[in-house]
Parts: sequence; C-alpha cells; structure tokens
Amino acid sequence: MTPESDPSHWLRRLSEGEWIRAGLAELRRAEEAYARGDARAGLAGCKRAAGMALNGALRVKPNPAWGRTYVEHLNALAKDDATDVPPAVRAACKLLVETHPPNGDVLSLRSKAGDARIVEAARDVMAHAYAIVARGKTA
Repeated sequence: MTPESDPSHWLRRLSEGEWIRAGLAELRRAEEAYARGDARAGLAGCKRAAGMALNGALRVKPNPAWGRTYVEHLNALAKDDATDVPPAVRAACKLLVETHPPNGDVLSLRSKAGDARIVEAARDVMAHAYAIVARGKTA
C-alpha cells in the first residue's frame, strides 16, 4: 500500500495500482460468469471491474463529480457533458449503465457477441482509468 493508504477509507484502502489489479481480477470473474451462461453475474462483474479501475484513477485525479460507488462513477462518465472523458469511454460507460441484468419474469435474448460487447466496454473504461494512473505516476 502507498503511504497515503487508509484501510478504513473507501478509496484509500487500496493504492492506484491495487485498484487496477482488483478490477482486472473482477473482470476475469465476469468473463468466467459469461462463459458459464451467468449473464447477471457477468454484467455485475463488468460494472464492478470498471468501477474498481476508476477508483484507481480517482486516487490520482480526484473528481467529486464521479461519486463514491462504482455505479455513480459509470453514470458520471456516461453523461454527455463529461467533457474530460473520451467519447469511446463515455459510450462504454453508457452501455454498461444502460444494460440491465436478465429478469426472471421476462425472456431476454442474449448472444455471445452481446456479452463480448459488455466485456469490451468494461475493458475500455479500465484502459482509460489505467491511462490516468500511468500519467499520474509520471507527472
């Protein structure tokens, strides 16, 4: 952990790099969930993975507008007025936010390609977060 670590603080309990690594581990679990046909866990894992990586970015570049929770981070970056966010990342956040988990009452048509789009969206958000972390370490 970094010197600024604080195990009791929601953001400072992990370093920037630890948040990125936690996101990567969560993304692997999400991919495994999709592979076994569990779209609900896959989607939740992709959202968590992206949010964890964004926590790493927040350690480097604090932004209260991003909120505290993973979903708040994604919602903030999905907004059209999020001018400091590349359009591809904004679109990825929108996809993650607007995709709803399967509902037991309604038949939901899914495809491997659709699941792969969700995973790729999480990767795009995570790459953005990693870029912020990497720039912060060299600044």
